[in-house]
Amino acid sequence: MDFIYYVVDSDLNVQFIWMGAKPSACLSSCARPVLPRLCGALAAGPRPLLGASAYSTALAVGSGGPRQREAWRRSRTPQIAKNKREPGTPRTEKMAVDQDWSSVYPTAAAFNPSSVPLPIRMGYPVKRGVPPPKEGNLELIKIPNFLHLTPPAIKKHCAALKDFCTEWPTVLDSDEKCEQHFPIEIDTTRNPKARVVTLTVKLSSLNLDDHAKKKLIKLVGERYCKDTDMLTITTDRCPLRRQNYDYGIYLLTVLYHESWKTEMWESEKTEADMEEYIWENSPSQKNVLDTLLRIRTVEKTNEVTREELLTSELVENYKTSIVALKNEGETENNILQYKESVTKLLNLQQSL
Repeated sequence: MDFIYYVVDSDLNVQFIWMGAKPSACLSSCARPVLPRLCGALAAGPRPLLGASAYSTALAVGSGGPRQREAWRRSRTPQIAKNKREPGTPRTEKMAVDQDWSSVYPTAAAFNPSSVPLPIRMGYPVKRGVPPPKEGNLELIKIPNFLHLTPPAIKKHCAALKDFCTEWPTVLDSDEKCEQHFPIEIDTTRNPKARVVTLTVKLSSLNLDDHAKKKLIKLVGERYCKDTDMLTITTDRCPLRRQNYDYGIYLLTVLYHESWKTEMWESEKTEADMEEYIWENSPSQKNVLDTLLRIRTVEKTNEVTREELLTSELVENYKTSIVALKNEGETENNILQYKESVTKLLNLQQSL
């Protein structure tokens, strides 16, 4: 057995370190440089005993060879094996068939292989085999699952929330009535941190005349869909969802009141400035009436007023065809419809 010796002064600094087998010889030979100071300190009183102290620590150096270490390792192997715990029966094998599944997965959580008694596999098949099993499968943990939203769990949630809900109004027994009384729809994300709010409303459900509707469509631009008659406003500028909701309602209110205003420059609009072709008081309407009146005068038929000509079937067909041709463009269907209306209006079917 070897010993390590070291001397510490009053400042806790190690001054000397020695190693030896004989404590007395080593201490006497190594501590000679500090003996005069120790002796002087002893004469002054007990205080110098704290000035320098000698310590020794036992250290096993080269206590055994490789054979002894190997024997010691072999003697500990049975003890380690004895303390090792054997894996128990998985929880999935202890689950009852008629257990309450909502107690196993009450809320949204990551996939736990020991809680799902199903032979689920997922991942890339190794060596053209089957996908890896659920035990230790990271692919099943990455993706979200809906194990907490089983039909019995949803029924239980609805039964718990039923006490806090009010009865549905009996008057709103159809979708048409719901759209009539509640025309504005608000779409938001389920996540409470989501701040984007989408507001949709049909223009036909708003109290707008022809001028206000056209002006509103001009103001919103691409936010209006002509096919579905739906106006969509999406707000995401504010940091909170409630703020974006209030901002969307504010925009809809401003657009509604602004569309009813008639500016001075709007009365100076010409036919080229119109958003769509208007039949009333148009050159086409005047030309058709003048042409039909001249034909009736030449043929000497019964006199017909201008109002009766405007309400006749021939003029209505011509009106529909010319409006579609001007607003929708020159499509094959619109051109054929315009051709038929003109031939019937001028009575040219026999000659054609």
